Amino acid sequence: MKEKKKISNSVIKRMPRYYRYLSTLKQMGISRVSSKDLSTRMGITSSQVRQDFFSFGGNGLQGYGYDVEFLHGEIHKILGLDNIHPVIIIGAGSLGHALAKHTDFAKSGFKVVGVFDIKPELIGEKINDIEIMHLESLPEFIQNNPVDIAVLTVPENYAVEVAKMVTGLGIKALWNFSPVELNTPEDIIVENIHMIDSLIVLGYNLNER
Repeated sequence: MKEKKKISNSVIKRMPRYYRYLSTLKQMGISRVSSKDLSTRMGITSSQVRQDFFSFGGNGLQGYGYDVEFLHGEIHKILGLDNIHPVIIIGAGSLGHALAKHTDFAKSGFKVVGVFDIKPELIGEKINDIEIMHLESLPEFIQNNPVDIAVLTVPENYAVEVAKMVTGLGIKALWNFSPVELNTPEDIIVENIHMIDSLIVLGYNLNER
């Protein structure tokens, strides 16, 4: 069997942006796209676009461009968008509510199957037909339901404790929205989302102008 070629993490991080743009082109009925057009949309060089696509066999033709359908299909497979990843959200505050209501998760292969909190006034409330459960019930829930990813939308002082709890229950991927850099075992995948950092950078660039 042919060994699957390893794609660098930097390329993988650009894949969702490529995928969104290619999806738009498909909806518009456009079948070909040039590396120049893609580079303009992505804010990178044409050379980088060609290198990225070459890493998984997406070869364009000079004067003809890239096949949108092929690229879209290949990136879809690479990102595993045919798979369904069960997701739980821990922390049912404003951000947790917003994420649980996000309809695009399911379209991208991520299904919210549970929401947890510790506040008595939130327990039993429903978000998109999913009842908020007490965090104490998480071990039993995971025992009876497959869960791939835990989303942490908890306050800073709870983040480390909650991360230790969910990884101890066998969850191997964390989407962390708390303002804490989590130190986890090497077999745990963590994606830290620090929204305020992005806002600060935006403010800086605005000031520079």
